[in-house]
Amino acid sequence: MRIIGIDPGTGILGFGVIDVDKNGKCTLVDAGVIRTPVKEDETIRLQTIFEELCAIIDNCNPTEMAVEKLFFAQNVTTAMGVAQARGVAIVAGTQASLKVSEYTPLQIKQALTGYGRADKKQMQEMVRILLGLKDVPQPDDCADALATAITHAMTSKVK
Repeated sequence: MRIIGIDPGTGILGFGVIDVDKNGKCTLVDAGVIRTPVKEDETIRLQTIFEELCAIIDNCNPTEMAVEKLFFAQNVTTAMGVAQARGVAIVAGTQASLKVSEYTPLQIKQALTGYGRADKKQMQEMVRILLGLKDVPQPDDCADALATAITHAMTSKVK
């Protein structure tokens, strides 16, 4: 199974693609971020995210997509932007006929560390260990996207 994980954001959207073998071992395929300029019109930013994500999907050929759910809204403007980026990612995935699943940050932390209140460093270290990497993936958005993909790999084995 090949999974693309998404950490949504309008300014920076993280993505991580992993392969999962029949024993559940995860291997890194590709990871990175899609950046959009802060001063650019919001509709152009969303279009850029959509087009770049579609190109990544075409290039990596995942069969499933895992997207982090929005869980807080301290800043309504930021929350709306993240929600729009999530929507664009989900449309890109469904347009490519991917099975799309969503996970809350609590579910992701629980799956990777066994503790729903794990901090960022713990999460990043588990991503590094589970993928057998020398270093923690950077930036944080990339590591978060990989954590989302790994969560899906672990969860889908149970289903």
